[in-house]
Amino acid sequence: MDDTFEADGITLRKVGEYVWEIPQEGDMRVPARVLASEALLEEISDDLTLQQLKNSTHLPGITKYAVCMPDGHQGYGFPVGGVGATDTETGCISPGAIGYDINCGVRMLTTNLTYGDVQGHEEELVNELFANVPSGLGGGGVVETDRDTLEEILDRGVRWAVENDYGVEDDLRHCEDEGFRADADPSKISQKAKDRGKNQVGSLGSGNHFLEVQRVTDVYRDDVADAYDLEADQIVVLIHCGSRGLGHQTCNDYLRKIEQRHQGLLNRLPDKELAAAPAGSQLAEDYYGAMCAAINFAWVNRQLVMHQVRRVFESVFDRDWQAMDMRLLYDVAHNIGKKEVHEVGVDEDGVAVPEEDAVDHEERELYVHRKGATRAFPAGRPEIPEVYEHVGQPIIIPGSMGAGSYVLRGGEASMALTFGSTAHGAGRVMSRTEAKKTYWGEDVRDDLRDQQHVYVKAQSGATVAEEAPGVYKDVDEVVRVSDELGIGDKVARTFPVCNIKG
Repeated sequence: MDDTFEADGITLRKVGEYVWEIPQEGDMRVPARVLASEALLEEISDDLTLQQLKNSTHLPGITKYAVCMPDGHQGYGFPVGGVGATDTETGCISPGAIGYDINCGVRMLTTNLTYGDVQGHEEELVNELFANVPSGLGGGGVVETDRDTLEEILDRGVRWAVENDYGVEDDLRHCEDEGFRADADPSKISQKAKDRGKNQVGSLGSGNHFLEVQRVTDVYRDDVADAYDLEADQIVVLIHCGSRGLGHQTCNDYLRKIEQRHQGLLNRLPDKELAAAPAGSQLAEDYYGAMCAAINFAWVNRQLVMHQVRRVFESVFDRDWQAMDMRLLYDVAHNIGKKEVHEVGVDEDGVAVPEEDAVDHEERELYVHRKGATRAFPAGRPEIPEVYEHVGQPIIIPGSMGAGSYVLRGGEASMALTFGSTAHGAGRVMSRTEAKKTYWGEDVRDDLRDQQHVYVKAQSGATVAEEAPGVYKDVDEVVRVSDELGIGDKVARTFPVCNIKG
C-alpha cells in the first residue's frame, strides 16, 4: 500500500508503522489519527468512523489529536474506539464522546480450577449461571434497591457492596479507582434515570453484554502473568456490562440539556451528537458529577454479578469460593470520561497547540474521553493498584464467542500515542440488523458447541445471531497492532468454555 489511504473523500497519510493521520484542515482544531494495520483500516473505512473521528477534532479545547483505536467502528457522533482529550479549563466535556452506557466495562475473575476440572460440568454451569445472573432487557437484578440504597450505591460505589457482604476488601484493591469516583454527585442524576436503574443492580442487560467462563490457552509474558496470577489451562471468568438504563438515561438527559442551553456551541459542531458543555459551565460540572455517579453504579453492577458467579461456582463445585481462589484480577472501564494529567504540546505563549506546532510541552489537566477504549497506563503511574504498579495496569480485551479474549498490560508508548489508552474489544464489522439476516441463532449456538466445545445460553436466538463470531473484527489482529505499537502488551489469551447473554 502507498503512504496514503483514501476513503470517501478523506485522505490519511502514514506517519508511522500502524499510525495513519488525517491532517488538520479547515475548522479542525487538531489532526486525527487511526492506529491500525492496513487490513483493519480497510474495515474501519467501511462505515462513518473516519468522518466521525474527523468531526470530533472540532470539539473546543481538544489537544494533540483525536485517536481511533484498532477496533474502531461507527458510533453515535463519536466513533466507538475513539479517544479525545480536552482541556478542563478552556475545553469542554461531551456526553456523546463517552457514550450512552456510561462505564460499560469488563472485569476478570481468576480461579485455581483447570479446564479439566470444568469439563463435564459445562451444561450445569451455563444453566446455573443463566438462572442466577439476571440478563436481558428491562428490570431484574440481584438486589432490588429502595431510594436510600440507590443513593448510597451512586455515592459510594463498590465500598457499599463490600460493606453489605457482596464482596471483600481485596476486591476494592483490584478495581480501577478502587470502584469509587469521589466526584460522584447523585443529586445530578434525574429521578427517571434512578427509576430505570433501581431494579437493575446486578444484571447483564442485553446486546453485546455477556458473562463468560474461559480457559487460559496461551501465556506470552511469564513475569507479568505471574503478577496477574494467570497460567495456562486455568479457568477464569469474564464479565461485561455497564450502567444499564440509569447510564443510558443520564447520557440522554444531558445531551438534551446541552442542546437547549449551549445551542451556540452546538451550531459550531458538525454533528449534534457531539453536543458538549463548555468547561467551567454549570452544566459541565453537573454532567461530570452525574457521570461519576453512574460510573459507581456500573462498578457495583459488575461487583454483584461477580458475587453471583462466586455463589454459582460454590454450588456446582461444592466448595467455598475462597477455596477455589476466585479473586478479582481487575476491572476496567471502556466508556468513561476522566480528569487526568497528561503532557501536551504548547506554543511560546503556553497555549496548547497540535504537536507539529509545539515548541515545548507542559502537563495539563484534561477531560480524557474514552468511548469503546480502555485505559492502558504503564508501570509507575500512581493510578495503578499497588499490586500491579511494577508491571503495569491489566487490560482486558474481549473477543467474540468463537475467537477468545486477551489480557494485556499498559504499554510504555501509550502515554505519548493515546493518552494512555488502547482498544476495548474486537469491534463490529456487521450491524445487528444485518447479523440477524445473515445468521440463525440456534445454528450459531449448535456450531459453537459441536465444533469448538463452547456452551452458549441466551434469552433468544436473535441475541446469539447478533453476536455471532462473524460480526466482529479479528481480535488477534487488533491485539497484535496494540502490542506492536507498545500501547498494550500481550500477556495471555483465553478461550470460551461457557457464555451467557441477555
